[in-house]
Amino acid sequence: MYDYGIGGQEVPKDASEGIADIPQNRTLLVEKLTQDDPLKPEVVQGLQTVEDVFRHFAPQVETSFRRQDGSVVTEKLSFNSLADFGAMGITRQSSYLNELAQESSEYIKIMRQLKSNKMIRQVVEDPANKQHFLNALHALIQELEEIK
Repeated sequence: MYDYGIGGQEVPKDASEGIADIPQNRTLLVEKLTQDDPLKPEVVQGLQTVEDVFRHFAPQVETSFRRQDGSVVTEKLSFNSLADFGAMGITRQSSYLNELAQESSEYIKIMRQLKSNKMIRQVVEDPANKQHFLNALHALIQELEEIK
């Protein structure tokens, strides 16, 4: 508990005196930046910025995406900045993810149109009209595919 002696004065121990504070202007990055394990650890000195690290290591990964039909798309993604790790950075590099993002955007536009357009909403709410509308859309799709 307490370590007191007779005739002495209490001197509280300062727990932080043995720990040096890390300067506020320093950053240490430790991360596996490639898919392959290194054969032996490498100490790289002289890299001053995050961009220097990306230029030196040139991180990239090969990844696979599964389409709705079950087929697999394999793409290689490269990372040149921290922004490339975000959803937009990854989507920008991948043609498959870019297609999905465009489809999603189109579906969102259609949903907004369905919510705001009273005529379309009335057509969709009635089952018979909805079926006629779907048939017309399918015919339009077939016509567009024949034009290709």
